[in-house]
Amino acid sequence: MKAAVARTMRRLIKLAAREVYRSAGWQDQMLLAGVSAAHGLRRLDRLQTLGDAEFQVFSQWGEDGIIEWLVSRLPGIPESFVEFGVEDYREANTRFLLRHRHWRGLVLDGAPAKIASLRDDPVYWRHDLNAQSAFITRDNIDGLIAQNGFGGELGLLSIDIDGNDYWVWQAIGACRPWIVIAEYNAMFGDIQPLTIPYQADFQRMAGHPSGLYYGASAPALQQLGTQCGYSLVGSNRAGNDLFFVRNDVLERLQGEIVDRTPRPSLFRDARAADGTLLHVGGIDRLALIQDLPVRDLASGQDRPLRECGRLFSDRWLELMGAAAPRP
Repeated sequence: MKAAVARTMRRLIKLAAREVYRSAGWQDQMLLAGVSAAHGLRRLDRLQTLGDAEFQVFSQWGEDGIIEWLVSRLPGIPESFVEFGVEDYREANTRFLLRHRHWRGLVLDGAPAKIASLRDDPVYWRHDLNAQSAFITRDNIDGLIAQNGFGGELGLLSIDIDGNDYWVWQAIGACRPWIVIAEYNAMFGDIQPLTIPYQADFQRMAGHPSGLYYGASAPALQQLGTQCGYSLVGSNRAGNDLFFVRNDVLERLQGEIVDRTPRPSLFRDARAADGTLLHVGGIDRLALIQDLPVRDLASGQDRPLRECGRLFSDRWLELMGAAAPRP
């Protein structure tokens, strides 16, 4: 029954998306489809993985559905969010949350033109949304959150800056989100706690033209989450976002997630020096960045990625279509 409900929800979203983009007012129609899918999620009190709750309205992948499932099962959650790395906010983790549940929010991005575009969007006056242009660093993030009135208890924090994600989360103390969404770099594997070394002005495409060199591994973020008082509850199916719930409110989560382990990514967005897509997939992507330095959080040392030992579990290798190494 539950599997049938999940399949029906996904079919509804796909059919809606196909027709909606052909007509005017597509955002309102997508919102309507999302609301219908959200009602269907209420029947799913047990998930094999968070991916069972996925649907996409305004998020890049299936985060809209995962967020809706978690929020609906955390009674008393503060109705506020902070998200940074949103560009013009047309594609974001919190836009469906803003429009469907009317939470108040703060969004930040380093591109002034993108924030100016957002302020011209009707969503900006229809909701209690504050948008600020700022290049996020570990030195300014706490001040930005506090100065904009989002300190203290917070419903959701979404971190996606394609770079210093680990270091910026580590620096946040102004707010206490119930849910944290943190982007991870699956090319750093699921065994070692690795992150790029901190560089205040880091930009993803400047770090390496492939765009594969950024962020932190899932184990690094899971380790940081534990240090900050959070438990990992899973990832999205696309293999790029981790979801954490604060330990002191985790007992309020009215639902079961059987498998909370992260998934590898399968998308093929690596680029050549001229910006064209290479369509390199699976384990082959690693060769493009294996000589670049990462911080091994277990030792505190910086070393080339290729010198960090085994990166991928047998499970991840299997999901990526690669053979496990021989003993």
